[in-house]
Amino acid sequence: MWISFGGIGLFAISVLLVTISRTKLTGVWQVLVSTIAFMCFIVASIIMVFIVMAGPSA
Repeated sequence: MWISFGGIGLFAISVLLVTISRTKLTGVWQVLVSTIAFMCFIVASIIMVFIVMAGPSA
């Protein structure tokens, strides 16, 4: 359960980082923050796929 909350939190962080990078930042900082957001999104996606494929617990 806590791992899935971590995945949801990473999704939220990635959304906030993309929003900040698109509206407030330019240049190298925009690319850096967008890359961090993308990495958070990838990790969160892997966590969610793992949770869904694990199925219900006994």
